Amino acid sequence: MVMVDATASRRAWLWACLASAAGAHAAPPPTEVPDPIRRGRPLVFPRDHGAHTGARIEWWYLTGSLWPATYTEAEAQTRGGLLGFQITFFRLKTGLAAADALPGRFAARQLLMAHAALTDVAEASHQHGQRLQRWNGADDAPPLARAQRGDAAVNVGRWRLWREVEDRWITEVDVPEAMHPRARAPGFALRCALTPTQPLLLQGAAGFSRKGPREEEASHYYSVPHLQAEGRLWRGAAVGDRLPETGQAVRGRVWLDHEWSDTLLAPNAAGWDWVGLHGWDGSALTAFRLRDRAPGAAPVWAGGSWRASARAAVRDFAPQEVRFEPLAEWVSPRTGARYPVRWRLHTPAGTHEIHALLDGQELDGAASTGTIYWEGLAEWRDAASGRVLGRGYLEMTGYVGRFSVG
Repeated sequence: MVMVDATASRRAWLWACLASAAGAHAAPPPTEVPDPIRRGRPLVFPRDHGAHTGARIEWWYLTGSLWPATYTEAEAQTRGGLLGFQITFFRLKTGLAAADALPGRFAARQLLMAHAALTDVAEASHQHGQRLQRWNGADDAPPLARAQRGDAAVNVGRWRLWREVEDRWITEVDVPEAMHPRARAPGFALRCALTPTQPLLLQGAAGFSRKGPREEEASHYYSVPHLQAEGRLWRGAAVGDRLPETGQAVRGRVWLDHEWSDTLLAPNAAGWDWVGLHGWDGSALTAFRLRDRAPGAAPVWAGGSWRASARAAVRDFAPQEVRFEPLAEWVSPRTGARYPVRWRLHTPAGTHEIHALLDGQELDGAASTGTIYWEGLAEWRDAASGRVLGRGYLEMTGYVGRFSVG
């Protein structure tokens, strides 16, 4: 889950002003049909896999674990081949072209942004990169900056995510120079095909997910856990315009979130803690809380869901049913932020512990979304016995200032 406070950025304003001068007399893209976030609005597919450009903010979010295709998942953990990855595509409606204030076709009606990160558990390394493009909202825009409306297809430069007819999701990124906390390093590239093994999981009330005490502080939100990944990974050098056929064959287990909203963070919320976890038994656990700006105050909101298996009903969590208890912290040497990297998580599905598999998984997205956050591969354990139940991703925002985009 990634939640953003979508105020228009100064960067977008500059681009829009420059672009409108060049295209002021061209016909604007079609007016967006209003589709407000509302309880009871059914999610319809494949349409709702695509972009909802009338909503202020939206993201397609992939997290997962990968390992060499010649290994089993258990061998990867013991022999040093386990990797974690995150790829997130953001869309932000700027509002700068409303009411014909900026009528040109090239006005920055939308910003498209993307983050990618790769964690190597054995090497204790975490690399990440980012992309930012403006988009005028037109369906016939250049293919390197576009988000399709009728089905999932998002391009931010050469970074792409799309859905094939047979319901496979394909993603590829090329990070020619990845960032470490203190230095730049050779990058990585990844191309993966993601095949569902379970049905969609509608979060909240049939896809209407509350994120605050007011009804309008909500999103439409669904997840696809337990995606089976097969692909290729390139490490150590820039890949160029096209991904070559060579590279390391990998497979893995991936979680996909798609979420869109007009407003999410309550005024007194600083950020959130979130987990999306795959169980070895086919279960899927989601949990989140929004933290208050005041230190020590009760959470602004909390929630999540539990599905025991692919065919089981989804159990939606009420705010009072979820409690995050920090157990151990890591202090970022770059930002000084203190991130809890071990948690005890209390839910109606049981009491669990979440252990980061690498402490240093902080991502600096200041050059695109304007925020710094922690996003990393984590192990899911039973709190009483210590038995490992599965693996997933932990996300923590608002530890370096209040989280926002724009």
